[in-house]
Amino acid sequence: MDITEWFGSEVLRLAQGDPERARRLLLTGYRANLATLRPPFPNKGVSGAERLAAVTVMELIIKALAHPDGAAMVSLFTPCEPLFAAGIAPYSLEAISGYLMGSKCETGFQEISAENGVPETMCSFHRTFLGAADAGLMPKPRFIIYTSLACDGNMITFPYLEKKFGVPGFFIDVPYEKSEDAVADVARQLRSMKDFVEDVSSRRVTDGALRAAVKRSRLSAESYRRRLGPLASRQLKGDVTGEMYCAFMSHILLGSKDAEKYFRLLEDETAKAPVSQAKRLLWIHTIPYLQPSLRRIMNFSDRAFVTACDLCYDSLMTPIDERDPYASMARRLVYSGYNGDPGGRIENALKIARATRSDGAVIFAHWGCKATLGASRLMKDAFEEAGLPTLVLDGDACAPANTGDGQLATRVEAFLEMLEAGK
Repeated sequence: MDITEWFGSEVLRLAQGDPERARRLLLTGYRANLATLRPPFPNKGVSGAERLAAVTVMELIIKALAHPDGAAMVSLFTPCEPLFAAGIAPYSLEAISGYLMGSKCETGFQEISAENGVPETMCSFHRTFLGAADAGLMPKPRFIIYTSLACDGNMITFPYLEKKFGVPGFFIDVPYEKSEDAVADVARQLRSMKDFVEDVSSRRVTDGALRAAVKRSRLSAESYRRRLGPLASRQLKGDVTGEMYCAFMSHILLGSKDAEKYFRLLEDETAKAPVSQAKRLLWIHTIPYLQPSLRRIMNFSDRAFVTACDLCYDSLMTPIDERDPYASMARRLVYSGYNGDPGGRIENALKIARATRSDGAVIFAHWGCKATLGASRLMKDAFEEAGLPTLVLDGDACAPANTGDGQLATRVEAFLEMLEAGK
């Protein structure tokens, strides 16, 4: 048993008898990990942008666990600019579940959730967090905000956690139809969300602070879009975990000073990266970033790399205008590729694929995500009709043991060989 396996088993054991002590152990491990992400420790070839994201997300997880009264639990697609304007740290259950997986204790918490009646067909990120919450490992947040976008598990998980923790919650219902009427409706809800945040936190969300946060979102999105052009010929090497960090920076951290700095650094480093003939892959949905075979094939590879992931670029494609912050945040939700039928998601993906000259696409059909599972065949057909070779992979991004590692390696290797052969 290596040190991480021991650590995970010890957290799980303590959580079932002394959850407060388990949380202290978890925090000790996470603080130690945070120290290794900063100088003078070697960067192992990781870009400055990825290192910044790793530090930012780790600090956020520690804050959520150590100072929950100053933190709000949110779903991944929740617009968090009002929270930054109020000085409240937002955190997502997906982020914490990902870190529990990195601590190698996700399986035990998924088993706890199953024993408590959570169906195994539900997303494993949600099942992991619910098991940890039921074990007492997760502290009570100040409040909860969630949306109907883009995971159907939200409608089960967050109402349950509201009752379990006994905290107030706010729900943003995003209409299925994409229209300016829908934008107006969501903007109205976001104004009510601002009032909710002020009421439950006793902190003000001033117009100036909110506009400043939305301006940072605009600048972040513009940096990201400018980066796409250089990706058509250049490769900023990194590991597959980097795209998952980007997903958090482009969602729950969008509007923060750290996110603006991250996207600006990402743009600058990509523009200076070397020209590369490696195969460019557009990635759809989650990345199984701890899967050994994928890490072996993709991490710091001269053969292939991910140009963009739709979990990242999705929130950065709609126009943002800080002069009308509520409409800008609402438009991001309504016109998301994850909202409505798969047509918008397909259109955005092909636009990014053309901008980055992607050689192929990978759709990861994450276990429990009905939206992606149901749309995967439609997306594959549309991509290939447009001339973009596409691989559909089945697996579980938050339960590596549930993914056939050998089969995943065989399929990815075969796909790359096909792209290299020009077929």
